[in-house]
Amino acid sequence: MSESIYRKLGAAETADLESRILYEDNHLLVVNKAVGEIVQGDKTGDETLADKYKAFIASRDAKPGKVFLGVPHRLDRPVSGAVILAKTSKALERMAAMFREGKVRKTYWALCCEAPSKPEGRLDDWLSRNEKLNKSFVTKEGSPGAKLASLTYRLVAKTDKYFLLEVNLLTGRHHQIRCQLSHAGCHIKGDLKYGAPRSNPDGGICLHARMISFIHPVKGTPVEIKVPVPATWKGVEDGD
Repeated sequence: MSESIYRKLGAAETADLESRILYEDNHLLVVNKAVGEIVQGDKTGDETLADKYKAFIASRDAKPGKVFLGVPHRLDRPVSGAVILAKTSKALERMAAMFREGKVRKTYWALCCEAPSKPEGRLDDWLSRNEKLNKSFVTKEGSPGAKLASLTYRLVAKTDKYFLLEVNLLTGRHHQIRCQLSHAGCHIKGDLKYGAPRSNPDGGICLHARMISFIHPVKGTPVEIKVPVPATWKGVEDGD
């Protein structure tokens, strides 16, 4: 058999990638993205999450040719949690359409430095994106490029210093959770860009794609996946 076109993975990296697989079948691969990984290529040229798992699958399944892994959605680099990768073009096309149409439910956990004004509620804001700064700002309705952003939240736990919010997105805007929570006075731990007082040692922020649910694009069966929080979230119980 010819040698794989992908780089060789060490034993430790192979074990890590395997341990982060949350769901897999012939059509989809759902993995737990770590802080600092990029889902799609950017100007840094750093290896993407998809490329890592292409190398993993090529090695595990002894595939000499190219491995297909499409990316129907993404998470920001400093964010952790569930990412769906498509193993077939059919699954990619259908999952991308489901994300566009709002048929995928995404629940996030945000560890914040301040308590919200109410234990649960809804935030509706008009957001404007600054491409140069790679940042979104709350603005007025009717402002150039402004888009309505909506989410719901509830306070689910707290530690001596931090407050854990469960957030459900109703729209999908650039840096939506980070921007809206910051505007509401709830700065996400480690998120210097949106007003947190200090950074996290790993350079990430305490925003985690905790749960994702959808109807399987090929099988038509419901899929719901919960993702454990990073070990760095000390003091936060990873339960229901």
